[in-house]
Amino acid sequence: MKILIIGPSWVGDSVMAQTLYKRLKDEEPRCTIDVISPEWSLPLMQRMPEVSKVITSPYSHGDIHILSRYRFGKNLKKYNYDRAIVLTNSLKSSLIPFFADIPIRTGWIGELRYILLNDIRYFKKESNSLMVEKFAALSIQKSNFSLENLTFPSLETNLKNQRENLEKLNINSDLPSLGICPGAEFGPSKKWPAQYFSEVAKEYVSRGWNVICFGSKNDIETGRKLETFNGLGDENKFYNLIGMTSLVDVVDLLAHCKRVVTNDSGLMHVAAAVQTPLVALYGPSSPEYTPPLIDNKKVIRKMDGYQKIRKGQNVDGYHHSLLSIKPAEVIRALEAI
Repeated sequence: MKILIIGPSWVGDSVMAQTLYKRLKDEEPRCTIDVISPEWSLPLMQRMPEVSKVITSPYSHGDIHILSRYRFGKNLKKYNYDRAIVLTNSLKSSLIPFFADIPIRTGWIGELRYILLNDIRYFKKESNSLMVEKFAALSIQKSNFSLENLTFPSLETNLKNQRENLEKLNINSDLPSLGICPGAEFGPSKKWPAQYFSEVAKEYVSRGWNVICFGSKNDIETGRKLETFNGLGDENKFYNLIGMTSLVDVVDLLAHCKRVVTNDSGLMHVAAAVQTPLVALYGPSSPEYTPPLIDNKKVIRKMDGYQKIRKGQNVDGYHHSLLSIKPAEVIRALEAI
């Protein structure tokens, strides 16, 4: 069986989708799984042994381009896919499998996709299912997709690449390392303050640990702020790698870390998928919907005064519930995992 997946556009969702790929392989061990995914995700997909081939999506998030999608889909017809699974909810994401004439096209109901999809799955609005369960519910079998029946994501790591990066960055691999992921999408309302991260970093540097900061180019300013607090910029065991490393290198370096403290972000899911124990900090997002999929974790969220809207009340844009989480509490949580 040849299966085409229309993959997500975000790092965390792309990692969680591996649970579906594992489930498909359990159901059809000889199936091949090809994934249409953004270019940035290619190295991530290559760390998933279940994925046979990655097809680069030429579309950015929000692009429509119906004629282009028609041509793209018709070009895929030659691969004779037996089944397509659409992991996103939009109408446009369902166009390519339809244009490719794939016989079975599975996806959730949404945006009037009745014609484009012919194997529609339903979720009640009041459903408390996790996102990873909703991904798994799009598998061939329509039952037993609750979390206890699923296999968590597990990205492969390359120890040679890990060693080369540690040497290149002059990180002493004989010392334990704490990973810090201070970035997040949707602005500062999902971020724990940089000053708070710096206090945790300073504590671990004083204990003789390496502290390694990870993030995308969008998080560079956050990394600079973090360096200015507590003299971290002058510490030789503090490494600000934000915007300086590829995603595939971050996968291997997070696997090297003994512990990670992170916002609710894509890198949180990467850290979980390489089995690094972590403390996850949640503000206006839900650990009941997208928790880190690892057993050895501590999730901290303050419910008092909690608002779900992704907007911060603080002058710097930080959310009140995240400001309520103090560094000392996070340090205790790191010690406990």
